[in-house]
Amino acid sequence: MKWENRRESKNVRDNRGKSMVGKTALGGGLIGIIAMLLVIFGGETGQQIAPVLEQLNQGGQTTEQTETRTLSSEEVKMGKMVSVIVADTEDVWHDIFDQMGQIYQEPALELFDDQVQTECGNAQASVGPFYCPADQTVYMDLRFFEELHQRFGAEKGDFAIAYVIAHEIGHHVQNLLGTNTKVWEQQQRLSKKEANKLSVAQELQADFYAGVWAKHVQKYLEPKDIDIALSAAQAVGDDAIQKRVTGQVNPDSFTHGTSKQRKEWFMKGYQTGDIKQGNTFDFIK
Repeated sequence: MKWENRRESKNVRDNRGKSMVGKTALGGGLIGIIAMLLVIFGGETGQQIAPVLEQLNQGGQTTEQTETRTLSSEEVKMGKMVSVIVADTEDVWHDIFDQMGQIYQEPALELFDDQVQTECGNAQASVGPFYCPADQTVYMDLRFFEELHQRFGAEKGDFAIAYVIAHEIGHHVQNLLGTNTKVWEQQQRLSKKEANKLSVAQELQADFYAGVWAKHVQKYLEPKDIDIALSAAQAVGDDAIQKRVTGQVNPDSFTHGTSKQRKEWFMKGYQTGDIKQGNTFDFIK
């Protein structure tokens, strides 16, 4: 993606190099499983992840010790790229919301190392990138993308990061449009199986919104960018993750959608560029 020497967002908080040692945080074992099976890459919405975070946090340890380190030149470069990507999402979604006669409220994005405290609870990097609607912030440890490549087989490239950011911003769009609240309310009245279907629709719509964003920034894309995004979607579909981790696939437990579904909905967004074409909730009925 062509991002050098372009506008950077003012809504990115870079807290890398600052690690809270022993601060109340999620336990590594259980959250690692959640990360692999539920949260990784797609990032549960804050409503979905908060109860889990709250429960796990009760067993954490609390200290206020902070470790700091100097960011490398490559890390600084990555931070600038993230700021440009976030700026692109701001421009695109401002335009789309204007066309709908609504006001787009810009979210924040926080880069962190190891663990982070949010209004949705405290989380370790192992949960993967996620969006917290309570503070309207996307949280991300960029080292996640190395694991995405090494452990899950996704192609390396700047656009893998762009895709994930656009997906999480998609959850912010859902939050502004009231989708997250509607899903949460409906899930309280449904069986786990049916509630999971709504989660899948919610995540696929965020993939669709990521594709819509990509369509609107097409002039900045490079030849392999879309392939890199599709490789990431392929690697983190529920079926692919379950097969890789457990050797089995249980469709009733899916919360993000299959690799095929995630790729298809991203491409639908990319091909149409039309937010009105993203009714994933009818698709999963």
